[in-house]
Amino acid sequence: MICVPAGGSRQPASVETVNDRLHYLKMKGREVYKFAVDKMQWLMGHCMEKCGLSVADIDMVIPHQVNSRIIQSAAEKLGLPMEKVVVTVQNHGNTSAASIPLALDTAVRDGRIRRGQLLLLETFGGGFTWGSALIRY
Repeated sequence: MICVPAGGSRQPASVETVNDRLHYLKMKGREVYKFAVDKMQWLMGHCMEKCGLSVADIDMVIPHQVNSRIIQSAAEKLGLPMEKVVVTVQNHGNTSAASIPLALDTAVRDGRIRRGQLLLLETFGGGFTWGSALIRY
């Protein structure tokens, strides 16, 4: 769904690959969007299920700040109210591995997150890898 078609050992750089613009990132946007929404929603639900928790037990979700539409769609599919989701992508952009720490810091500083709260952190990133954690802040 996301690739750079040429420039590696399978298709080394050549006049043709450069002329055909095969050294640029190619992405099937709709497929990536759908995959990301489904995986984020599954990941949050799976994490809660494994811990015997529900949406009502979680004080705040801090997702990887990939895209506000993906975050909102995944939350809606899970039945998670957006008041429980920290979204900062509009301020920082997608900062890759730094997005969860930046969002956590923002929410602590503005008072949305306080000591003792149960937080669900989830990420979806490069290489189509993903992970989640429940933490008591």
